[in-house]
Amino acid sequence: MNIAVRFYTRSGNTEKLANAIAEVIGEKAESVSIPLTGKVDVLFLGCSYYAFDVDENVKKFIRENKGKIGKIVCFGTSAMMKSVYKPMKKVAEENGVEIEEEDFHCHGSFGLLHKGRPNADDLNNAKSFAKKIMK
Repeated sequence: MNIAVRFYTRSGNTEKLANAIAEVIGEKAESVSIPLTGKVDVLFLGCSYYAFDVDENVKKFIRENKGKIGKIVCFGTSAMMKSVYKPMKKVAEENGVEIEEEDFHCHGSFGLLHKGRPNADDLNNAKSFAKKIMK
């Protein structure tokens, strides 16, 4: 099975999750600025909410790589929202890409909110999530 991990981050919070997931599955986490080089069965794709949507860079990555993606498994962080699944699902469906219904989400540090997040527990939970998905 071919697996990849990509992420978009402005603060570094989602990159921490991406690296934890990549460690478990034995792949390198890379930015969405790096296109997929071949077909992947599972793409762990991380981002956060920015103005109640996923960033345009994530949308562009999905559009430009849609023929190479078997299924997206999303993960992310945010200060206020509980999941990036809904906006990610919309983008995936618009591009004919399957998306796993289960996602991983935790708080991320933002200003005075959620200092130190994602923390060690969050990273361990992200690793457990990746292991569960890969069963």
